Amino acid sequence: QVQLVESGGGLVQPGGSLRLSCAASGSIFSIYTMAWYRQAPGKQRELVAAITSGGSTNYADSVKGRFTISRDNAKNTVVYLQMNSLKPEDTAVYYCNADFIALSGRPEYDYWGQGTQVTVSS
Repeated sequence: QVQLVESGGGLVQPGGSLRLSCAASGSIFSIYTMAWYRQAPGKQRELVAAITSGGSTNYADSVKGRFTISRDNAKNTVVYLQMNSLKPEDTAVYYCNADFIALSGRPEYDYWGQGTQVTVSS
């Protein structure tokens, strides 16, 4: 079994910051890519940021310059999303996503965490 557990969500005022964490655990041999998605009420889930095993990153245009995705160098199974200059439109449930090779050798794609709520409001 594999689990992705997110933490760090909450309520923050516009202009504030939050850091989300996602820890992957279980029968994982290695991880290709970890990413953060978000889904606001009434909207489709969208990619926020992604990071590969080699450290390459990709961001949605709406968060470039404000959000930073990173991986724990010691624990390659932990990914962070530093969110600065938060706006009300960043309000959403944020989900962690991972593509990895299981201990069985089988590749697994689009594995999801349970999500963490981020609310930006004054």
